[in-house]
Formats: sequence, C-alpha cells, structure tokens
Amino acid sequence: MSGPATIVLAAMSGGVDSGVAAALLTEQGCAVTGVTLKLWCYGKSPLSPRACCTLDAIEDARGVARAMGFPLFVVEAEEGFRARVLQPFLDAYAGGRTPYPCALCNQHLKFGDLVARMELLGAEKLATGHYARVERLADGSWALLRAADREKDQSYALELIPYDALPRVLFPLGGLSKHEVREHGRRLGLTLWDKVESQDLCFVPDGDYAGYMVRNLGETRGTTPGPFLDAARRKLGTHRRIIHYTVGQRRGLGLVASEPLYVLAVDAERNAVVVGTKAELDAPGLVTAPANWLMPAPPGEGTRAEVKIRYHHAAAPATLHPREDGSVEVRFDEPQTAVTPGPLAVFYDGDRVLGGASITHPLRVGTRGPLPIASVAAAS
Repeated sequence: MSGPATIVLAAMSGGVDSGVAAALLTEQGCAVTGVTLKLWCYGKSPLSPRACCTLDAIEDARGVARAMGFPLFVVEAEEGFRARVLQPFLDAYAGGRTPYPCALCNQHLKFGDLVARMELLGAEKLATGHYARVERLADGSWALLRAADREKDQSYALELIPYDALPRVLFPLGGLSKHEVREHGRRLGLTLWDKVESQDLCFVPDGDYAGYMVRNLGETRGTTPGPFLDAARRKLGTHRRIIHYTVGQRRGLGLVASEPLYVLAVDAERNAVVVGTKAELDAPGLVTAPANWLMPAPPGEGTRAEVKIRYHHAAAPATLHPREDGSVEVRFDEPQTAVTPGPLAVFYDGDRVLGGASITHPLRVGTRGPLPIASVAAAS
C-alpha cells in the first residue's frame, strides 16, 4: 500500500511553466494547493502579452486549478512587493546600479513568505515552475543545480533563496525542455499550454524601465541631465539622466569620438556617466556584498568556481576569496567585460550553485580596489 500523498503548496503565476508544474504534481498523486501572489495591479497600465501576474494571469492559474481539481488561493502581496522588491529596484537605479529584482522576489516572497505559509496548510513541499533542480548529495547536504535544459536554466535567479529552504522545494520542470513542458500542458488539456512566455521583469511590461520609474512611480532621483566624462574626468557632453544608462552600454550615448564609446561607470553622487573604450570595460575581478551560500558552510580561501555576472553571461573561471565581513573578492582567470554594480555574481561548481551576492564594484588592473572612475569622477 502506498503512503499518504505529499502535500504540496504550488506557486502559480498564471504562466505555462508554473501551471504545468502544478498539474504534473497533481497527476503524480500529490495533494496540491495552488497559491497566486497578487503582486501588482496593472489596471492603469497598458498590458503586454508578455506580462505576468496580471488579473488575466490569475484567471489562467484558476483555469489550471479547475482542470486538475485542486484549490487555488490568491494572496494580496502588493505591500511586501513594494517594500522588498520595488523600492530596492528604485534605490538601485537612482544610485547608479543595475538591479536584478527577480532574485529579490524569489528570496523574500516566493521562497520567504510562501515557505512560511506552508505551515498554515501543513504542506511538506513548495513547488514552482522554475527551471532548476534540487538534489540531496551523498554527504546528506542539499544542492541547487542548473536545469537540464541550459537554455532555460533559472538557477541564477534563485541564488538568494535560503539554504534551509532547499529540502522543502520541488522544481518539477528541472529535467524538462520548454517544448516538453508545453507538450505536457497540451496533453493535460490546459488552455495555457501555448501561452506566450512572460518577460523577466513582470512589473515593467513594456521594458522601458526608466520611463516606468518616472511616469508610473514618480521617481525624481537620477532624473537630472549631467556630464559625460572620460576616465581622465574631461567633460565630453551632457547625458539625459543617469537612470537611462548602465555599464557596458554603447547605444544611445550621442557622443562623437574616434572609436566607439561605452559606459564604464555611473556616478550617482556626482550625477556623471563615465565613458571609455571597449578595452577599458575589462575588469580582472569584482567584489560582492555579503554572500548567500547554498551549502552548509562557506567555502575556503582560494576556492575555484565558475562565476556568472549576468543572467545570460557565460560563466567564467575564477578564484573566490571570502572576506571576514561576508563579502567575496572574485579574481577571474581572464578579464571580464562590463562588470556592473547591482546584478548578482553567482558561483558554480559544475552544475551546483555554491552561492553568490550582488556585485558592489569591479576591480581594476593591478589593484584590489574599485575602479577609481566610479568614485572620483567629477565635472570640471
């Protein structure tokens, strides 16, 4: 006789991935309860077919629950979203950094608040539609692993979830391709099986981050024109507003030079955008904020890893130097281009995510400090 069904709380955004994940678990005999976090109201904003967490998406999640015969609850989470995701997003852009808010949403809401809600339902596992895997290793520890489908892998976006949550997490799609997921949805009769894929940043459906910050959120920081400077602090022109620029950007600068110019740094304190050549974008390393480790204990000095500095970045071989304050200095085997303050640096050992943290600053050749242009640039 088989044992009792595993009680699962399934996070459902209304997209095909989370819908199929919940449906597959139901098909496997789990006792599923769906939950949708109502993070943002798009009632006054033009919708994109690629937006998620909309009122239509909530109805799509309800459709999956009805089709598979499990209950679904919609939880108002706008206040927490504003405080722990949206406000840090605004603060980062206004401070000259390029944030990655999806990681904060996963950390605080999906794998924070929802894990706490598991106790109320007596749930044993929390399931999401992320493309990643969780496994228990031979030594008894738990590991977050890349998805089998590297093109869809979302382990980078999950780096900030707590290690203690790993034993309670299910990623039903971790071993599947996107095509296989859609085929399962079609086989199970889910109307969203061919739904267009949502974009990463759900609360800016048209992709215009700067415009959204000003028009919809009333942000005024970083919205005053200021100087374009070169690394020697010479003024080259006037930028529109610092929230329009990020490290590595080439397009839209409007500067005339003998060779292409790129954004090297955004200095919010002086309202300056520092530009230079492509060669000047290279950095031999970086320093992070205090790291979140997805392993029982932090690794030792000199640990080798592959490091991703952006979601779509090809992980680069590097050496990790953990610091006493919890931060990590990363030294790449080969310099990396456009190391940007704000996004995550995520450390991998093969498929396993060791840990990571947001990037505070790149290092420059021959030093162990930040690029000086990020802190001393000033208009003449």
